[in-house]
Amino acid sequence: MPGAIRLVVGLGNPGKDYERTRHNAGFWLVERFAVQSGVALRKEGKYQALVGRLGPNGAWLVLPQSFMNASGRAVQMLAGFFKIPPAEILVIHDELDFAPGVAKMKQGGGIAGHNGLKDISQRLGSHDYWRLRLGIGHPGDKDAVANYVLQKPPLAERELIDAAIARGIEALPLCLSGEMQGAMQKLHTAEKEKPVEKEPEPKVEAKPEPKPEPAPEKSASKGLFGSLFSKLKK
Repeated sequence: MPGAIRLVVGLGNPGKDYERTRHNAGFWLVERFAVQSGVALRKEGKYQALVGRLGPNGAWLVLPQSFMNASGRAVQMLAGFFKIPPAEILVIHDELDFAPGVAKMKQGGGIAGHNGLKDISQRLGSHDYWRLRLGIGHPGDKDAVANYVLQKPPLAERELIDAAIARGIEALPLCLSGEMQGAMQKLHTAEKEKPVEKEPEPKVEAKPEPKPEPAPEKSASKGLFGSLFSKLKK
């Protein structure tokens, strides 16, 4: 079908040292989708990537193994050999500008400093490929980004990212059949319908009731002089 996604690319870095880091969110989604679809991802030396296919004439699933900065090499080679235009490529990647748990899809646009997208755009000579962006949050300081993306997210964040990945996988069949608007609607509607976890209300410790101050006792001297003064007035 014209406009259907024929090349699904997950971005990440190869090797045990990186497999659980935030920068590998794109790998996580494609790996999980491949398992659910019964597709084996095999190392293809000529593409420098793990490659699998959804059936004899289905879409290609690709995990570049040349590290993030050179992700575009495998994409360029596969797209060129199979004559796949940018509009039929979906790149799945981590997104600093979204909080963990957010997943959004768009076509084209800037690369927001993402080195994987930068290399893909340069090698394809186009920004017009589709992107599925998985939020990983931002460290709050641009100088801390390089270390942040190469760290493992804490369990609570990883669970949110995994939930976003699950929603992305649900939208993928629509992408593969060319229903991109339907895929976006499904993904973004699911995002809006996510249950919002309420923050626990802060516990307010009850303060003890203030004890009334005892009334000042009248001194004996004041009572004596008061009584004498009364008698003298009479």
